[in-house]
Formats: sequence, C-alpha cells, structure tokens
Amino acid sequence: MPRFSVIVPAYKVQAYLHECLESVLEQSCPDLELIAVDDCSPDACGAVIDEFAARDTRVRAVHLPENVGLGRARNAGLECASGDYLIFLDGDDSLTPDALRSIADRLKETAEPDVLVYDYARTYWSGEAVRNQQAARLTEQGPAPFRLDDRPGLLNVLMVVWNKAYRREFVERAGFTFPPGYYEDTPWTYPVLMSAETIATLDRVCVHYRQRRRGSILGTTSRKHFDVFEQYDRVFGYLDAHPELARWRPVLFRRMVDHLATVFTRRGRLPRGSRPEFLRKARSHYARYRTPGAPVRAGLRFRHALVRLGSHRTYRLLSLASRLRRRGARLATAALDRTRGAALRLHYRVQLRLPLADRAVFSSHRGSGYGCNPGALESAFRTLAPQLRTTWVAHPEHHHTVPAATRRVRPGSAAYWTALARSRYLVGNTDFEHRLVKRRGQTLIQTQHGTPLKRMGLDLQDRPAAARGTDFVRLLRSVDTWDYCLSANRHSTLVWERVFPSGYTTLEYGQPRNDVFQQATSADVARLRASLGIPEQAVAVLYAPTYRDYRHSQRHPLDLERVLRQLGPRFVLLTRAHPSYSAPLAQASGGRLIDVSGHPSVESLCLASDALVTDYSSLMFDYANLDRPIVIHADDWEAYEAARGTYFDLRSFPPGAIARSEDELIDIFATGHWRGSRSAQLRAAFRERFCPYDDGRAAERVVRHAVLGESAGLPPVTPLAARHPVPSAAAGRPAPPLASVPPPGTAVPVPAPDSL
Repeated sequence: MPRFSVIVPAYKVQAYLHECLESVLEQSCPDLELIAVDDCSPDACGAVIDEFAARDTRVRAVHLPENVGLGRARNAGLECASGDYLIFLDGDDSLTPDALRSIADRLKETAEPDVLVYDYARTYWSGEAVRNQQAARLTEQGPAPFRLDDRPGLLNVLMVVWNKAYRREFVERAGFTFPPGYYEDTPWTYPVLMSAETIATLDRVCVHYRQRRRGSILGTTSRKHFDVFEQYDRVFGYLDAHPELARWRPVLFRRMVDHLATVFTRRGRLPRGSRPEFLRKARSHYARYRTPGAPVRAGLRFRHALVRLGSHRTYRLLSLASRLRRRGARLATAALDRTRGAALRLHYRVQLRLPLADRAVFSSHRGSGYGCNPGALESAFRTLAPQLRTTWVAHPEHHHTVPAATRRVRPGSAAYWTALARSRYLVGNTDFEHRLVKRRGQTLIQTQHGTPLKRMGLDLQDRPAAARGTDFVRLLRSVDTWDYCLSANRHSTLVWERVFPSGYTTLEYGQPRNDVFQQATSADVARLRASLGIPEQAVAVLYAPTYRDYRHSQRHPLDLERVLRQLGPRFVLLTRAHPSYSAPLAQASGGRLIDVSGHPSVESLCLASDALVTDYSSLMFDYANLDRPIVIHADDWEAYEAARGTYFDLRSFPPGAIARSEDELIDIFATGHWRGSRSAQLRAAFRERFCPYDDGRAAERVVRHAVLGESAGLPPVTPLAARHPVPSAAAGRPAPPLASVPPPGTAVPVPAPDSL
C-alpha cells in the first residue's frame, strides 16, 4: 500500500501534462502511485499517459471510453486508489519539488489527520508566481490537528480539491464522490471540511496552479456556468441530511451568495442574453437558502444586494452609478494631485530663497530604510559634527528603522522639499530628485553603493538591455551636482571618474557601511543569529544573487531545498532576493530555509552568516572584509557578460571557489573547498586588491574631510594584516558532516595560481 495516491485527470492538456506527471514522479518521497485518467481526450493526453506508464511502474493509466468531465474522471481514479492518502492534481498544474515529502512529514507530526490543507501559488505565462493571498490561514502555530469549528477561517482559502490531502479511509467511510458539472469542487470540499474530525495545515506552497491565457474551463463562455446552482443544491442537501452540521448554514449561505455574484460579474463566463436569467435563478436560491445569523461585511453588501434583488435592470443602473462614482473620484483625485503638485513647486521655490541651515539630509535607495553608506555617514555626522541636525528621507513603512535622534521626512512631502532646499549637506547613494536645484553653499556627497563589477554609467550606452531607456543627458546633469564621490579602492575610482565624468573630488577612503565589520563583536554576531532564528551549532550560508538585465522575471537557478538536503542538517540557508524583485527566492521561510529579503540591514546578515554564496553581486566586495568564505555560483556568466558587461573576468580573479552548476556548488561544500586553503589564498588576493581602506574608520575620514575640512592628518589606514574582523560563529569548528555527497566526477573549478 503506497503512502500517496496521486490522481490526475487529463483532458485537452497535452502541452502541460508531461510537466505535471514529471513533477509527481520526481518527488523526493517515492512512496506513491500515480493514477492518470485519460478522460477520452481528443489530443495526445492518452499517449503521454501510456508513455509514462511504460517507463515507471508507479504509473497506472486509466482510459475512459467517453468524456465524462473532471468530477467523474476523478471518481474513476478514486476507484483505483490504494494509498493511505489521496492527492488530486489537475493535468495542467504541478507539484513543487519535495512537496510530498513535506506533506508526509506534516501528516506524521499531526497524527494522521483526515484532511491536510496546504498552500499553492498561481503561476503565469510570464514566469511570475504569486502565493495565495490567504496563506496566513495556513499557519502551523497552535494545536494540531483540529476541527473546522476551531479555525473556520479555512473556508476563506480557495475551495478547490487539489490543495488538500485526504485520508482515503475517511473518504471511503463517508462515501464522498464528485458530481458532474463545472463546479464539482464545491459539493466536495465543503462537506469534507465540515465532516472531518481532524484537520491540519501545512504552511508551504505544494502546488503551482497554472493560470492559462486561454482554454481553462472557468474562462469559457457557456451556459454550463448555470451548473453552480445545482452544486449548491447538493451542498445544502448534504446539510439537510446531516442535522449535526446545521450550524454551518449561515456561513455557507454567505459563501454561496458571494460565489454566485462572482460568476455573474466575471466577464466572459455567461453568454450574452443569459445574464437576466442567471440573476433570477440567483434570487431564487437566495430566498430558498437564506439563513438568519448570516451578517454580511460592508465590502460585500453590494454583491449580496445584487443577488437578493435579482434584477438585471437594477444591476445595470447600480453598475452605471458605481462607474460614474469611480470616474468622479478619479477626476477629483487627479485634480487634487495637480493642485498639490503646483503647491509643492511653489513651496520649493520659496524655500530656495531662504538661507541655508546647519542641516544634513540623507537618503538611501530613494526612500528606503536607514542603512548603507548614507546610514553609516549619518551616524558619523551626529558623532563628529553634532552642530548639524540630520534628516533621513524614507517612506513611512521604513521610518521605524531611523534612529530616534534623526528627523524623518517622506519623499515628495513639503518637509522633504524644505530639507532639499535648505540643508547644507546632501548625502545619498543614488541621485536625488531630478528637479533638485543645487544652491551655492550646498555640498552633495555621492556615496555610491558598492564596488562595480558590472558596467555602470556611460558604459551602458551600448548595453540597451541594461540601460533600459536611461536618459544619459539627465544623468550627467545630476553628476555635475556632486561635490564628492566615495570610492572603496583604486578600481572603483578609475571606473567612477570615467563613467561619471565631472569636476567632483573622489574620496578614496573605503566604504563607510563596512566599518561595522571591524567594530562588531562576537556578542553582536550571537545576538544577530538569535534574532534570525539560526541554531547555535548551525553553519549559516547567505545566498544573495544579483539582478539579471536580460530577464524580465526573477531567475531561480538553484533548487534551494535540494541543496539543503545535500548539505546536511547543520546547514542553514539565508536567502536574500535582489531589491529589484518583489518575490522572495524561496516560498518557505523558517527552519533551515530562512527568507531574509525584507531584512533592513544586509551588513547584519553578513555578520550573522558563516559564508556567502552569490553570483555577480557587489556584496562579495563588502563580504571579503570579514575574511569569511565566499563561493561564486556563475552558471550564466556568458549571458550576463553579453547583456550587462563587466570590468574584469571574475572567473580569473575570484574571491573563492567558483561553481558553474548546482552540482558543482554542492561538491564545493561536500569536499570542504568552500573554506579550504586554496579558497583562503584567493580571498586574500581579492581583499588586497579591493579592501585596502575598509579598516572601520572610513566614515570618520569622509566626515573629517568633507565636513570638518581636515583634509590633512586624517586617521591612518590600518594595514590588512593588522585588521581583526569579528570571526564567524562557525570559525574554528570542524566542517559539519553532509547528509549525502554528490557522485564523484565533478571537478571544483578553482583557478590555478598563474591565472591570477
């Protein structure tokens, strides 16, 4: 008896079926049977199923003599199932890697519940994946298993069959089957959840729910959408047959009304001419199943009124009124925005005529939180030049990151324009507002935000994928406002002065944001690791890939969960997505895979980690100051070089071992090369070239030169050999054992000494 019976009905999904079936058979939990049901599909679905059955004995092919629809096709699979648990998967969707392993572990943790509800993500043709908006309902905190009465909010999660695992004995004992029709999930999921004695949740994306551009059943215009009425008749019929479940009638009534309103208002579902009839039937169902004690939230009252009244003419009048109201609101908002913009421009012109004040305004990445080089300089300003009041430009959601002693202003506000007009010092790591008027007596310090590996500034003129419509004339006008440009090393100086040509002064003093690496203590490291949930004896690897100019969506080059399995239980991965991407690198966050994309300080993440894995991110130059292992994962160097361009071949002068594939990356950790003597030699040469000034006093040198006028007699630079950055938590510990070592034969690509 297998652990899982995975039932996949297939009808007109030949383009996606191969991926679907592969996603099941490639699961790390092999204890399964795959029942693929060909619902007399007119395309090649049947042939694809037979091919899989011929090559894998776990696949059972079921061919139906006639097309019976999704529900009855699932019933055909149910009749053949012998697993402990039933998993349903549509033929155009897929399981995520290790989904069944996670489901099996959670079932064991929660004492084999009747139903386990797990999460899903919608995947689009663009490659974008969007997690279910109700994911918070699937939290694993609290008692488990439980009954639906304990967590009724689960009914707000999409009521489909394929985001749950069902104990087969429970399904067979209750006699659950699927009815025919379009909305066959409705009379299955509600009765199953209400009847289950034990339910558990899994806060993990286990299914990728494909959003097809065309061809999906629910996106087809047809009178078959009237089937929704019959399905709710079945749901309420089940309640009538089970009086002990009568308490759920008010909830199901609200859900039914909302569902009927959704079917009616979604364009393209109901044929023209059938909409009045649909509303009349909806009104009839409303009256038939209306239940006292079913309050409606304010935001849904219009939809419920639509179904209750059941008048298409009334709906059209209400819709017209709603459209007119929204249009009026948009026009009013636009007029208000124009008036506000004119008032702010006038306010700025007035402020420009007032005298400068002893203030300094700071900004990082156009309004993000406190940090990077401007953050380190703001702290140094308050220490070394206390006569200057400091202001930080940040969006409201980042205000909590700004020190209490520093004023906060919102970008675009009147206070923001006042700060730009009257502050004596302007400090930022990107360009300020393009409408900025640089006044006589103002000093602008451009801090930059890293050592450049990829091409920048004017070097992007022949790189259209990277330039993306950059206005180079405006760029140079902005550069002309700089008084100082910070540089971490000679390489950066030569690049900045060529790609941002103007009359500013380069301060080659190091990166102020890296001062913390020399100032932090072991106690700071322990505190940061505890705040991130890193176990004491774990080896924490920070994975931080950079942005790809040649791709529209975020690229996922590594199977992070597979990497973790291979590295063993003592390794933890901290994953940080590039700020240009809104989605995290991993859906799971917690345990050994921790998403730190939203953490306000990348320097803190560096201190908390024991090693860095990156590709072409400038973070490697900063991390080298910690003298901790760095591994480069360069699986697409040629494409990156062709699209963006780089200033040197990282493969010839790396800060550590280089992996050109996922298996090579695992092998580097398996063999210990990640922290071996050769990697240490490469890192030492890298530090000597790119970290000459980062001794913990870069911010002090900048402030003494640019603010206090002490260009001579600045603090001397501590040589590399005399620096002692705080060690990692794993320093001195033996390398942890690996859960499994990849097959031999993959060489670790470490450059020979003469290639440096």
